[in-house]
Amino acid sequence: MRQKPTVLAREIVASSRIFRVEQVQLRFSNGVERVYERLVGRGTGHGAVMIVAMLDDEHAVLIEEYCGGTDTYELSLPKGLIEPGEDILAAADRELKEEAGYGARQLEHLTELSLNPGYMSQKIQVVLATDLYEERLEGDEPEPMGLDKINLRELASLAQNSQFTEGRALAALYLVRDLLTQRGVFVP
Repeated sequence: MRQKPTVLAREIVASSRIFRVEQVQLRFSNGVERVYERLVGRGTGHGAVMIVAMLDDEHAVLIEEYCGGTDTYELSLPKGLIEPGEDILAAADRELKEEAGYGARQLEHLTELSLNPGYMSQKIQVVLATDLYEERLEGDEPEPMGLDKINLRELASLAQNSQFTEGRALAALYLVRDLLTQRGVFVP
């Protein structure tokens, strides 16, 4: 493994209610120095979850919500922050109930994904939820989420849908499709 650069200085150069921008001065092993900027969390450090909730052997739940970053309504997977003291699977079940109106009898942590590791420190835990049942919890969303579904056979068309742009969600869906195929649950 390569030697990580030496940190010469760190400074928060901008801050908001949600984001902090950290400037990091680095020296690489070859002597080259650079200043990087990255978005860092607000110090809660509890992380986030993204849930691939399977309605049956081939259909996953999608939600539709307003996204401030793109200023549009987008389709994605249910997701949210892990609360203090909450484990990944409990957070996934809670977020699924809040955003999609389903609970899951079976939850499995699959992997951790990042959005843009060059500029962001945040990562998200991907959870597979199966054996769903209807149950809704009150969440922190400003309006009810729209609900949709996607057949795992149609992921290529989903990638072409202008209302579905989140790369992590697409990666999670492909991961689940491949996993369920390997297990003999899903037949492509």
